Amino acid sequence: MTESSPQETRQGRIKTLTTALATALESGALINVRKMLNSLHPAEIARLLESLPARERRLAWELIEADLEGDVLSYAGDEVRILLMREMDAQELVAATEGLDTDDLVDILQDLPDVVIHTVLHSMDEQDRYRVVSALSYPEDTAGGLMNTDTITVRPDVTLDVVLRYLRQRGEIPETTDSLIVVTRADQYIGLLSLADLLTRNPALTVAEVMIRDVAGIPASLPVNEVAHLFEQHDLISAPVVDVDGSLLGRITIDDVVDVIRDEAEHSVMSMAGLHEEDIFAPVVASARRRGVWLGINLATAFLASWVIGLFEATLQQIVALAVLMPIVASMGGIAGSQTITLVIRGMALGRVGVANARRLIMKELAVGALNGLLWAIVVALVAGLWFQDARIGAIIGAAMIINLVVAASAGAMLPLIIRRMGVDPALAGTVILTTITDVVGFMAFLGLATIFLL
Repeated sequence: MTESSPQETRQGRIKTLTTALATALESGALINVRKMLNSLHPAEIARLLESLPARERRLAWELIEADLEGDVLSYAGDEVRILLMREMDAQELVAATEGLDTDDLVDILQDLPDVVIHTVLHSMDEQDRYRVVSALSYPEDTAGGLMNTDTITVRPDVTLDVVLRYLRQRGEIPETTDSLIVVTRADQYIGLLSLADLLTRNPALTVAEVMIRDVAGIPASLPVNEVAHLFEQHDLISAPVVDVDGSLLGRITIDDVVDVIRDEAEHSVMSMAGLHEEDIFAPVVASARRRGVWLGINLATAFLASWVIGLFEATLQQIVALAVLMPIVASMGGIAGSQTITLVIRGMALGRVGVANARRLIMKELAVGALNGLLWAIVVALVAGLWFQDARIGAIIGAAMIINLVVAASAGAMLPLIIRRMGVDPALAGTVILTTITDVVGFMAFLGLATIFLL
């Protein structure tokens, strides 16, 4: 008998709760559901709420204990969090935010009305208020917006024994603390003291003698996706955040970076389809409005492709075989272009593609497109020629396929770079533009060659 993994167990509990909530709506017996719900980790409760339709979600939210609400809100996606907070009054929101880490609190405050923000800030002591206001002063998608100001700092001239006695007197350390931050008396960041060194080295040594000096502070203005790359490249668990003068502002921990990586991955997948929906049970009108924009853009590009086909109406009327084969050219170009653009967008997201190596990447993709175009052009030309008993049709579709695959590869490589320079998200706009290019070029090449050589 095999044991279930923790992930399978969590998924099973959430599935059980989802079913129980649906049953409870009909029977009215909510006591058992309340116990099961509040026994979950706040992150699991958040995932459960996101998986429920609006009515069941409101019911489940009412069953959650007040002291869990803040943590649940911090784990919930932006759209679901906003909807839940609309059901709460100002006093409930103030109570829910008590005891949250600075970074989680900042995430929640950014979605609240100004009046509620001021109420929450006035409920804090002066030190906590200063930390939150400092974090709020930075954009959400930067290291400053991601950081937690709850840090432990030490001076370089004290001994390890003094630091140990200070920690014992303090009684606790912030979660995900793998090192203490070493600063000057002016709060200038100079290095890190790992807890491993603190516990294993000679207590008589000074912090300056054992501290790590080669971990640079992360600028507060650094975009969060670049912060994630730093954590990945250097295997960091936490890292200090500094201002332009090198003064310590706070720290970023691996749990926040994992959230960034997950959000980036979700954004890439959703953007490829022109979507921005976090809440799968968002209101119908809101969902229709968001999707309708990109459906309209796609319709405009489809009309463009249809217009190109209309230019060759006389050719299609005389040679019906062209209408049968025409989708093949556009489809192959679309697939080839999608492969390239996906590769390039991923490379850009990981910091592997930029101006320095763009030219070589484009040349490489052109070669790949030409090689695949030649290979599959031969296959399609033979099939088409035998199918319609006309070698000319086979040659024309083969030539059109080579042209379209080369254009698709070059467009797939260049479009993300061009679109990003224009300040637009390549994942969001690249696929729509690429599809238009491959359709138009494919139809133009195939029907144009047919018009020239068959009529």
